[in-house]
Amino acid sequence: MTDRVSSAATQPSKASAKSWRRNTGSRKRRRLTIIAVALVIFGGAIGLILYSIRNNIELFLTPTEVTQRHPLPGARLRIGGLVESGSVVRASGNNNSFSVTDNSHDVKVMFVGLLPDLFREGQGIIAEGAMNAQGVFVADQVLAKHDEKYMPPSVVADLKKQGLWQAGAPKP
Repeated sequence: MTDRVSSAATQPSKASAKSWRRNTGSRKRRRLTIIAVALVIFGGAIGLILYSIRNNIELFLTPTEVTQRHPLPGARLRIGGLVESGSVVRASGNNNSFSVTDNSHDVKVMFVGLLPDLFREGQGIIAEGAMNAQGVFVADQVLAKHDEKYMPPSVVADLKKQGLWQAGAPKP
């Protein structure tokens, strides 16, 4: 009789087996619910991050894209391209006008202020501003891009002193 008692104590009854199955089902359901909630929260966080970043990404439009999109007067944008040869006009009072081209289309740009030292015809620039009603881009900032081979004159002088300057190396 003692064997029966001890074996009965170790074997689960039918009622406890049903409750164990019920608990296992609710554990799985609870785990799936937690995973689903975590995925929704994670997706929402990623969505908020992307939404906030989209206003801070500063890309520029080429003159072809500007002519195709016809931006509204006053809409802020950035245009980038090469300063068209023969288009630079420097008037009195730091009034400057030039055309930016991508060799397909060009956009006339007006800028009041000092142009960057690296600004010249044929050089890449990025201008930030807005289009006016006449279709002229009025820039409030002009950034000149330089060649990635550019090397400051002081570095060139140091390399020459050390005898490391190569004839085919970029010149300032």
